[in-house]
Amino acid sequence: MIPRIILLSSLATVARASQPGAPAPVAAPMRDLEWGQLNFIHTTDIHGWLGGHLQEPQYSADWGDYISFTSHMRKKADEKGVDLLVIDTGDRIEGNGLYDASDPKGKYTSDIFGSQIIDALCTGNHELYQESSVDREHNTTVPHFKHSYIASNLDYIEPETGNQIPQAQRYIKFTTKNLGYNVVALGFLFDFDRNANNSVVQKVEDAMKEDWFQAAIREKADLFLVIGHVGLRMKEFEQIFKVIRDQNWYTPIAFLGGHAHVRDARKFDDNAFAIASGRYFETIGWMSVDGIKKKAGSDPSTQAAVTFRRRYIDNNLFGLHYHTGLNETTFPTKHGRNVTKLITESRKALNLDDSFGCAPQDLWMSRAPYPSDGSIFSWLETQVLPDSVTNEERKDVPRLAIVNTGAIRFDIFKGAFTKDSTYLISPFVSKFNYIADVPYGVAAKVIDLLNNGGQVFGGGALDTRYLTIPEQMAPSEFLEAEIAGNVSTADDDETSMFVESGNVAQKPLGGSTNKNQGTFGPKGGDEPELVGGYTTRDDLGDDGDDAVHSPIKFYAVPNCIQSKIKFPAADPSSGQAQDPETVDLVFVDYVQPWIITALKFSGGDYGTDDIKVYSNSTLTDIIAGWTKGHWGKDC
Repeated sequence: MIPRIILLSSLATVARASQPGAPAPVAAPMRDLEWGQLNFIHTTDIHGWLGGHLQEPQYSADWGDYISFTSHMRKKADEKGVDLLVIDTGDRIEGNGLYDASDPKGKYTSDIFGSQIIDALCTGNHELYQESSVDREHNTTVPHFKHSYIASNLDYIEPETGNQIPQAQRYIKFTTKNLGYNVVALGFLFDFDRNANNSVVQKVEDAMKEDWFQAAIREKADLFLVIGHVGLRMKEFEQIFKVIRDQNWYTPIAFLGGHAHVRDARKFDDNAFAIASGRYFETIGWMSVDGIKKKAGSDPSTQAAVTFRRRYIDNNLFGLHYHTGLNETTFPTKHGRNVTKLITESRKALNLDDSFGCAPQDLWMSRAPYPSDGSIFSWLETQVLPDSVTNEERKDVPRLAIVNTGAIRFDIFKGAFTKDSTYLISPFVSKFNYIADVPYGVAAKVIDLLNNGGQVFGGGALDTRYLTIPEQMAPSEFLEAEIAGNVSTADDDETSMFVESGNVAQKPLGGSTNKNQGTFGPKGGDEPELVGGYTTRDDLGDDGDDAVHSPIKFYAVPNCIQSKIKFPAADPSSGQAQDPETVDLVFVDYVQPWIITALKFSGGDYGTDDIKVYSNSTLTDIIAGWTKGHWGKDC
């Protein structure tokens, strides 16, 4: 069935965004949500963006608006006599000043996030990088959601006893409110191995051999619900699907994933389907399931193929009002308004709107080719790092400074660059390490190996995909299968590759551009001008986005960038510069394991004993300091 597209030409009903200073959403043609017997509303990879996007109209609703939205949708489900479940699949922290700027981190976000009623949630890898965040998750989030938090392959180490205990229950069973379906729900994390020492992540294939899992898949379920901080094209969901299906030939399985920061949907078989719902609270995912048969009193072999539908909802009030059938007056609930107020007060307490300077232009992660003047990575490489990566005792020593592109998480928009902006761009606490006096011939080979020598690292924990932006981390077989016919060289003879339209090959799709936000409506008989944004293609086709957008080009980026700093100047007579004999090899500490391996393949025998701290300043500190010193405050 072709979904109905509603053309809405009036801007009169477009509500303002909830947070002060956030832009109002722009009207767009809308596709309806398609309800089923069992329906899911899904968030993933929020990364602290509970206040919404204050510079992007299409994602400007906040967590209070989301609470109002889910409240109304639950009522609609009751009126229709169907069921609705609200899900979150992890990476709730790191990536926004609302979380990262507080001391301790997460001081405000736990209460804000905890204000939502969530039926099932699990852990992401970002909850596990720091011991303090592991403790906070175990002692605050888990007990708050004690009946709905699932940790199928995650344990916690108790600090008092050293005992290893489950982070939360391994699986849950429940009966849906209106139709009485028996649901068995599991919650997994991908095979992550860079977690803090007070946590233990069990490999998925090992967890499935445990007695509890074997008991879970033998429960009399009308539907298995697998939530996970797992990309839909990663091996872990494949493994889980196969084991459940081998035991349950016909039972429907609904997967809700994340981690890859993309909108995606995947069909495993006629009765098993998966959805991922983007990143940074840009997207609210919707999945509906029809045709579920109750096992009680029926022959499971008579289960016909169920119908799965999906929709990716742009997180703004225009769309939320549309899907609920409400308006600026009737949409906000009292609870939602209170949470919106709490977000406003928390942002004010953290001074997140304090301006460090005025960005003179947009700087893009992947919406401009690298290298180019519009690339945030070129800006870092040519301006920020050379001015800022300094050790006072070795300030005159030539150095190569390496940063992985995955250390950058968002674009810079022309206009005010605030305290909040620094955490949006780079939220991590990574510092700079170095190896002194590396022969230049050895050090110079490292960057090429990091970007092009994947086979050198042998995959696994040192897979070079972990160095780049999450949206570009799809397994290579998926890239090869999905990217064919959709990638070409840019029109201006740049060698960078772009993906035009959609989440092809797990490419990133950011928000609407400032250049394509004309008023929506007929213009002299022409087609209405569309807002630039997500134009997703997945296993069900290209009609998944609730708002119809114009496509945006996206360019591939390298795994790492490198700056040459304090190199000898060129000889005036020859115009040639002599390479230094040795350099300090400086790098963000996250990439250290790859650096050591790359050096060995380059002819340098170095280990962890050769590595020292170069600077205690994080990349976030460096970016903030550079903008304060170079960008004027008059926007």
